[in-house]
Amino acid sequence: MKVVDLDRETIKHGLDAREILLIDVREPHEFAAGHIPGSVTHPLSTFDTRALSTLIAQDGRRPVFSCAAGIRSVHALAAAQSAGLAVEEHYVGGFKDWYSAGETVES
Repeated sequence: MKVVDLDRETIKHGLDAREILLIDVREPHEFAAGHIPGSVTHPLSTFDTRALSTLIAQDGRRPVFSCAAGIRSVHALAAAQSAGLAVEEHYVGGFKDWYSAGETVES
């Protein structure tokens, strides 16, 4: 399995430049309570690799997983790669890093 860790500045730049599709794999209630602007929800608990493949293909940006602190996003990478999807990057600090740095949050 290949895992590429991205930091907050890389995520910010990628979102600002519309280069990355940030896929939040936290639970729906976590996403609803607060998420990184521009991210989309795709919970790990109901992880659907077919739907994910369609999302990535239709969006066209580079997919990057995110979660609360970088653990579930690695599990999502494993699931995606096992299904043959070329997703290798995740936000290593996750939402906790984003929020604690005082970055903008949507709810």
